[in-house]
Amino acid sequence: MRLPKLTSPVLLTAFAISAAWLILVVTAPLMVPQNTLRDLSGSVGIHDNDAQFAPLSALPHAIYWIGDGECHQIASRSFFINGNELPFCSRDVGLFVGLVGGFGLVAFRKYKIRPAFAILGLVPLGLDGGLQLFTNYESNNPLRFATGVIAGLAMSLLLALFVFVVQEDKDKPRPTPATRIPEKIPVKG
Repeated sequence: MRLPKLTSPVLLTAFAISAAWLILVVTAPLMVPQNTLRDLSGSVGIHDNDAQFAPLSALPHAIYWIGDGECHQIASRSFFINGNELPFCSRDVGLFVGLVGGFGLVAFRKYKIRPAFAILGLVPLGLDGGLQLFTNYESNNPLRFATGVIAGLAMSLLLALFVFVVQEDKDKPRPTPATRIPEKIPVKG
């Protein structure tokens, strides 16, 4: 059996980090007693659930604390495992899944997305989240998750494109000081 060829150590690192983070986020509810964290609803940018996290051990406390500051954690917009709300909403979990999938793909297969297609990958998230923010429309968790996956995939593929462009530029031969660059010879006419 032949192992797949690595396209970039940077992208393999991004895949490993995003996969480790996804595993931590999904397993965090299993690290606390069942039915302990039932409603973490709050606001983005505010740590408004510190009292609920105080009795947790260090690792789940840290994961939930990060989620508390970076996500609204509205219970109706989140998934539950072990009777506990995940540290991030369903859309954010979808973003993490999309990042893992995209980085996993491009770490072993050189795929260059057109930037316009990557931007298009953000449109479903923008529409679903924007309509929800500015109208009475209420999305559902499967749709939030799906728009997150699409956006995460698009972002990872766009970041990979930048990595590939930098690698190709780095691999181009460059004149060295010892290499003489031919001068233009004037043509007499």
